[in-house]
Amino acid sequence: MNFITDAAVKAVKTLYQTDINPFDVSLQETRKEFEGQVTIVTFPFTRFSKKSPEQTGAEIGEYLKNELSEVSTFNVIKGFLNISISNSYWIDQLNNVIASNDFAVSKPNGKKVMVEYSSPNTNKPLHLGHVRNNLLGYSVTQILEAAGYEVIKANLVNDRGIHICKSMLAWQKFGNGETPESTGEKGDHLVGKYYVIFDKEYKKQIDELKLAGQSEEDAKKNAPLIKEAQEMLLKWEAGDDKVIDLWQTMNGWVYGGFAETYEKMGVAFDQYYYESNTYLLGKDIVEEGLASGVFFKKDDGSVWIDLTNEGLDQKLVLRADGTSVYITQDMGTAQLKYDDYHMDESIYVVGNEQDYHFKVLFLILQKLGKSWAKGLYHLSYGMVDLPSGKMKSREGTVVDADDLIAEMEATAKEQTEALGKTNDFSEEEKEELYHIIGMGALKYFLLKVDPKKRLLFDPNESVDFQGHTGPFIQYTHARIKSVLNRATITGIDAEPSDLASEERDLILLLTQFPDIIKQAATAYNPGLVANYAYELAKNYNKFYHEHSILQAEDELIKQFRLQLSAASAKVISRAMGLLGILVPERM
Repeated sequence: MNFITDAAVKAVKTLYQTDINPFDVSLQETRKEFEGQVTIVTFPFTRFSKKSPEQTGAEIGEYLKNELSEVSTFNVIKGFLNISISNSYWIDQLNNVIASNDFAVSKPNGKKVMVEYSSPNTNKPLHLGHVRNNLLGYSVTQILEAAGYEVIKANLVNDRGIHICKSMLAWQKFGNGETPESTGEKGDHLVGKYYVIFDKEYKKQIDELKLAGQSEEDAKKNAPLIKEAQEMLLKWEAGDDKVIDLWQTMNGWVYGGFAETYEKMGVAFDQYYYESNTYLLGKDIVEEGLASGVFFKKDDGSVWIDLTNEGLDQKLVLRADGTSVYITQDMGTAQLKYDDYHMDESIYVVGNEQDYHFKVLFLILQKLGKSWAKGLYHLSYGMVDLPSGKMKSREGTVVDADDLIAEMEATAKEQTEALGKTNDFSEEEKEELYHIIGMGALKYFLLKVDPKKRLLFDPNESVDFQGHTGPFIQYTHARIKSVLNRATITGIDAEPSDLASEERDLILLLTQFPDIIKQAATAYNPGLVANYAYELAKNYNKFYHEHSILQAEDELIKQFRLQLSAASAKVISRAMGLLGILVPERM
């Protein structure tokens, strides 16, 4: 409410002959036990007024009431000036601001940002950790776009390395030529199965060598399978045609599987980068750093950077044999991304186990004088745990994303049918609804908390229609649509004589949506939008239960409440959309 802030600045100037900054005016939402909607803290102004906080509040309140038609009355409680805003102001906000097509739609701010998320390995399916990564990354892109940024959604795929060769070698040895087509299995699951098979056979060989007298360390090095995998990697790096063909074939299977999972999750990308294309890129930057003295070479020929003055340690950036390490590749990829898009900001959505890595990477790029390095940001997030015994993974270790999605759909079906909410739905409509509810429950549960927090995900708790959940908000949207479908909004040509507190509170909450988007974009935190959507749904339900809409006492009140309902549905839908969550028209 900038008009209140501006008027308070003028009040202090007029009453106490003192210029203050708008930031000196502290506005708060009025506490529920007091009358009013906006509260000004008056304590800071007593040094100008030379009066008590109560007297100061009364004088400023009187000034605001006389100067602003929007202020209907005020009261002062100790050092707090509680201001009541007129009904006409709230109704104008509803009719001319919230109802407009450009409400909460920011104009382009001229800034470009890349958000990199997902970053899967092509030797196994996406798992529970990837789910949080994808949902968080995608939601951040939607919020940034809503805040006026031009956004590039990027995915850096880890498609090379010894782990990829393990799946390839196991398929060669034990696969009997099977394919996704011949087995009916998703390609990423098929390839992941052979990664597990490699691990089992490798352990058998280690045990055999240990029985033959080798130490565990020697057995791990000398097992025939790992030696073959290492040889395959060397052939891959040398461009061996047969190895490259097999690599392309099996990666193709995985990409087909990933595409299905991404579609189920409702996420997408504008740009793919592949480590097979980027893993050598950083070597030029290493040479650049050596020439400028940022890096140094040890006697064995390896290249390092000394970050001890920054409280870190020495970091290897190139091995003695000239091969790259992860940070070599990441330096090169960061440069490539900037060269491709010249973005103002580049956000890496990666788990918190990589906090140190990104701290080092960003510091190195800054020391190399990369002007764009100041725009790099690591959006670090915590692990997701499941209650013991709640779900079983395909291999008994990590939970596949596809298994989790199927479990969510099944849980949504069970709880929805128990409530009798789909009795008049066709089978096709039911399946679509269970997917929407299941994914809404999953996404909301994972996004409503601060990304940095580790969380415990319980599928049953997430689908509670009465809790702090996605389905509760989805059901509220469907409830509003049900009301709107039974009436016609004709508009109002006069103002209701009075507004109930629930109506005024709901309009106040609706007006806050643009600020919530800005705050969430600044903090890269979808949880702010998620919790706002919940508060809005909760407030609408309170209004719905306290006041009749279709049976209102007169047509004017009925039309006003229909408009308020339509505005609430619009903002709920938009807020949930920023989280990547669909809201059904009925359920």
